[in-house]
Amino acid sequence: MSIQILNSTLQIEADAITTLALAALLLLLGAAVKNRVRILNHYCIPAPVVGGFLFMFLTFLGHVTGSFQVSFDTYFQSPFMLAFFTTVGLSASFSLLKRGGVMLVVYWLISGVISVIQNAIGIAVGTAIGLPAPYALLSSAISMIGGHGAAASYGAQFTEMGYDQAMLVGAAAATFGLITAVMIGGPLGSQLIVRHKLTPDKADSFQGSDVFEVNKSSGEARSARVIMENVTVLLVCMAVGAKVSALIGAAIGMSFPTYVGAMFVAVLVRNLNEKLRFFSFDYALTDGIGEVMLSLYLSMALMSLKLWELAGLIGGVLLVVCCQVIFMIFAAYFIVFRLLGSNYDAAVMCAGLCGHGLGATPSAIVNMTAVTEKYGMSHRAFMIVPIVGAFLVDIIYQPQTIAFIRFFVHNVAAK
Repeated sequence: MSIQILNSTLQIEADAITTLALAALLLLLGAAVKNRVRILNHYCIPAPVVGGFLFMFLTFLGHVTGSFQVSFDTYFQSPFMLAFFTTVGLSASFSLLKRGGVMLVVYWLISGVISVIQNAIGIAVGTAIGLPAPYALLSSAISMIGGHGAAASYGAQFTEMGYDQAMLVGAAAATFGLITAVMIGGPLGSQLIVRHKLTPDKADSFQGSDVFEVNKSSGEARSARVIMENVTVLLVCMAVGAKVSALIGAAIGMSFPTYVGAMFVAVLVRNLNEKLRFFSFDYALTDGIGEVMLSLYLSMALMSLKLWELAGLIGGVLLVVCCQVIFMIFAAYFIVFRLLGSNYDAAVMCAGLCGHGLGATPSAIVNMTAVTEKYGMSHRAFMIVPIVGAFLVDIIYQPQTIAFIRFFVHNVAAK
């Protein structure tokens, strides 16, 4: 870490370890602020987003006043992001698909089609208002379906292609989507229930079957060997997945997100292990590692963004995101509800769709919990929505997003 004064401006350059330490401190600060500010807690704004944005505004103040500048070495960002998405893959069990049945397939296809339409809306609106295609796509399925993690990952890819504000655009779009996701999901589900006079199905065949049961812990004390086995599998999946992504990228002639390959390799390893039992999979440990990796990654990504560089883009980005929100409300209320059966489960699932279709899977859980606490439990919704939002939708959303990028995005850095 170096500190010097140049032209009356304090210049601070943080090395990789200092950057990581500051990211961890901002993560804890964000958690503390979130717990004390009711609106942040109510809308489930992630702690790293809170801490990262606080520091971003601090650096913005330094830029405006010309008093100080801060630069970071974000060396750890990429491996942390890769680790998080690998843990997502390790959490995906095919046994959940068997329990979900036909309704899971229907909901999965609906979510996939919505992701395609979101990208189409982004490109159409972006073209109409003159917003560059990468920023339009970052305001579409990438941040709406993928959340902050995917927005930051694709943002880094677009930055390498010459679109310098990509990281900030992705963060802004994902944050706005996260807020609107929890604002509209619960009320929409509640309105469907009241309007159609719906009640929970008392003969719910999904009762007792959910994601948490499949991934439940054995309750035994965790040994050092089990920890080492799980960490080793995680690292191997990351390494193999990175190579798979590189090979796919070479085959299609464009940069392919490293985390996509790692996530799918992890899915294969998890489900092979359920048959062969070559290591003791610990879901709680893997999930905890993933949460820490994502939180530190987001904290680093957000605290290093330069808010002033977004000034000329914010209007266009917000317009695209507003169009996404309007589309989601219309689709969930008038179309998806009917496709899912026009019953109580469908109403709760529509609330969940607004959550992971505009924000993230935790937002879907928050929305469905808000509805079911008032009107009654829907085991079917809590079985299907999390597995689709957390993993299955990526099978459709990732390939078609990459197709949109190949067709509409040009590598200006190569010119």
